[in-house]
Amino acid sequence: MKKILFVSLGCDKNLVDSEVMLGLLAEKGYHFTDDETQADVIVVNTCCFIGDAKEESVNTILEMAEYKKEGSLKALVVTGCLAERYRQEIIDEIPEVDAVLGTASYDGIVQAVEQAVAGKRELLWGGTDRLVLTGAKRLLTTGGHYAHLKIAEGCDKHCTYCIIPKLRGSYRSVPMERLLKEAEELAEQGVKELILVAQETTMYGTDLYGEKRLHELLRKLCGIRGLRWIRVQYCYPEEIYEELIRTIREEPKICHYLDLPIQHASDRILKRMGRRTTREDLADRIRKLREEIPDICLRTTLISGFPGETEAEYEELMDFVDEMEFDRLGVFAYSPEEGTPAADMEDQVPEEVKEARRDGLMELQQEISFEKAEEMVGKELWCMVEGKVADEYAYVARTYKDAPGVDGYLFIQTMEELMSGDFVKVKVTGADEYDLIGEIADEFTK
Repeated sequence: MKKILFVSLGCDKNLVDSEVMLGLLAEKGYHFTDDETQADVIVVNTCCFIGDAKEESVNTILEMAEYKKEGSLKALVVTGCLAERYRQEIIDEIPEVDAVLGTASYDGIVQAVEQAVAGKRELLWGGTDRLVLTGAKRLLTTGGHYAHLKIAEGCDKHCTYCIIPKLRGSYRSVPMERLLKEAEELAEQGVKELILVAQETTMYGTDLYGEKRLHELLRKLCGIRGLRWIRVQYCYPEEIYEELIRTIREEPKICHYLDLPIQHASDRILKRMGRRTTREDLADRIRKLREEIPDICLRTTLISGFPGETEAEYEELMDFVDEMEFDRLGVFAYSPEEGTPAADMEDQVPEEVKEARRDGLMELQQEISFEKAEEMVGKELWCMVEGKVADEYAYVARTYKDAPGVDGYLFIQTMEELMSGDFVKVKVTGADEYDLIGEIADEFTK
């Protein structure tokens, strides 16, 4: 049976698609390898959300195409957002690529691989508004102790800087019964932390049930045995509602953690971005969350140098970050994406200015993060073990405040033998800008 190398780029939503494809291929008996020289087939699941992601995807495809030229590789398949956006260009300009799958056609991966190996070039595209529901058992790539649950596909927001609605289609919620079944299967495989993702999680259910049902989904997920933590990401602040806040506060399995991508704090820039909120609305929402859930960890992302952003509006954003003191924060320098309204706006900000403003925001956040980390010293909290530090009596772990891949870590110094996925109660003994140091408190479970 042919060996397949799978390269997954981009966001965790894309990673879920990769795991579904891996599961479909595994069901057909395909084997997998991490060695490009041993692969008969290479699949690249691409991203093109911003310029850097697009460049990485193109470079990866070209790098893998070299193995095709050398003759060791029988087939090269490209999937994901770059494949959706430039499907015909990829087929026309990269002859080594044998098959291209759109974002709503990845369930055709087995057919694509079989046709590619047989020497037939194929373009699989079924539009962007199809909801892929395979029922296949995902092949987890996260180590098995945590997994992402993609609860919806697409987006209806149409922010002026974002290409996602064109690549992923309109908002489509996955039926609740399908999600609960998938979550139960993941728990049976040993998953202890479930991370809910979508382009926008707070709108879950509006298309299927006529109202927001994220709170109902969360309460039902909390009833699944084996799950210890449930984390919610990508919540648009203006869509957060009372019952959702109450559910997060009342259900002990739900991490007191929310990702709120606000992007900016100037009313004029927010309007140009197509965002449906104001600085005052954002401040009110953040204060309410902290009043209702005092230990909540709030993460956000910002865009620096959006077209037309003045120095005064940048300073307004700096003041907002200083005032709100987010627990976690990431900043992207604005990347003009062809096909979006923002790319054609006048007053594009020079690249060096965008990057300088990004660096200024991150320097401010570094100070805030260090102060918040120091406040944790002396506190005890439960952590999930991620792995061992090589050649040291120490382990890497995450607190409820840390989502995998984007936030910091807690380093546990101990002679105890721990395993990935263990939950350990830790007393924090030290801190730096983004990470904590601790020792085992009075108990831990496996």
